[in-house]
Amino acid sequence: AMATEKCFAKGSPAPGPVPKGQLHLYSMRFCPFAQRTRLALNSKGIKYDTININLKEKPEWFLEKNPLGLVPALETSAGEVIYESSITCEYLDEAYPEKKLLPSSPFGKAQQRMLLEHFSKVIPYFYKIPSARRTGEDVSTQEVELKEKFAKLNEHLEKKKTKFFEGDTITMIDYMMWPFFERIEVLELKHCLDHTPELKKWTERMLEDPAVKATMFNMDTHKAFYKSVAEGKPDYDLGL
Repeated sequence: AMATEKCFAKGSPAPGPVPKGQLHLYSMRFCPFAQRTRLALNSKGIKYDTININLKEKPEWFLEKNPLGLVPALETSAGEVIYESSITCEYLDEAYPEKKLLPSSPFGKAQQRMLLEHFSKVIPYFYKIPSARRTGEDVSTQEVELKEKFAKLNEHLEKKKTKFFEGDTITMIDYMMWPFFERIEVLELKHCLDHTPELKKWTERMLEDPAVKATMFNMDTHKAFYKSVAEGKPDYDLGL
């Protein structure tokens, strides 16, 4: 692994080339989207080095590789750069076909994409509600909407009668959703799960997964990071 988890900022020296047969993951330790990629990498047992990026002061060399400046991004030893969390995860599943996380059938893949599309409309609530609360706005309408979205996810699990979203073992879609549920308590949205027992059970099962355990932070760490973000000074190197 890289010698440091500390983030690289503007003016920092560029890391060396990616060794043959390895990957560089450009990440930020607390980013839920980057956690998706870390979950896929860990679950599939792929060797990678993490290079954390200061998202407020991005290094010049990072913007050269990745003009949109997004994390997560992957770089191969051929200098190929792949970004956007769902695209990095699909890439990993194709490039490293052992221990597949996506189904092989076209319909199975489409089902995962449909769920992901639905979930992409849930994600904004994890940002909107806490931010509205901070400014003293009434969030009851937004919470009702979020509960309705959770109810749809709960219904999916009820209908499938499976432990995870697309079967009795974890597949990609579970990893795509998990990072936001990991943060549900620190975002003070846990009560929104009160009427969705299957979804709640799913979150409990996810906590037992080795890749989840390997990539997660505890409540206090998440709390401290969110506090630094709310104050406008994100502490990317918190606890290092």
